[in-house]
Amino acid sequence: MRFKSRPPHYFFQARNLFLILSCSSFVAIPKQDLSKFSFGITSAIVTSLALMLGLDTLNNARSSIIGALLIIAVADNISDSLGIHVYKESLTQGSTSDLWVFTITNFVTRLGVMVLFIILVVTLPLNIAAGISVMFGLTLLSVMSYYIGIQQKINPAKSVAEHLAIAILVIIASHFLGQLISNSFQV
Repeated sequence: MRFKSRPPHYFFQARNLFLILSCSSFVAIPKQDLSKFSFGITSAIVTSLALMLGLDTLNNARSSIIGALLIIAVADNISDSLGIHVYKESLTQGSTSDLWVFTITNFVTRLGVMVLFIILVVTLPLNIAAGISVMFGLTLLSVMSYYIGIQQKINPAKSVAEHLAIAILVIIASHFLGQLISNSFQV
């Protein structure tokens, strides 16, 4: 895409949103307890980006992506939050108040990340929304992985590289799966 003299206004709006969210995402997260956020953030990023790039190859991709993200934001989010709650409950023998905090925090975190992706898809051209979403998602995953590395007293760069490699593999595989489906079924 070529810009005559300067990029369109939505480019600057998306860039500013990306910078604000990237810089402020972890300000409120206590470094000693990333467990409440780590599953929700990781799951929302990888699921959303895989869906966006996998469905991008289909006809009428914008409505498909928005619909899929909304379904995932609600149904899959509730399912995963409940699954994690039940799993944690099976491990806990004491108070369940921490379980509810974890469950609700996971749900709200996933919902928030996915709503940000939906806003980008709704407000920007699809190719720009996908690019900004990938940058934002991978940046957020990197920051969280870095803090996990520090918290676990392991090399943060190794933690970041490992998590990014898996996320990128899932995203690329989803994109090619979308192309395969589109080509095979002429969708």
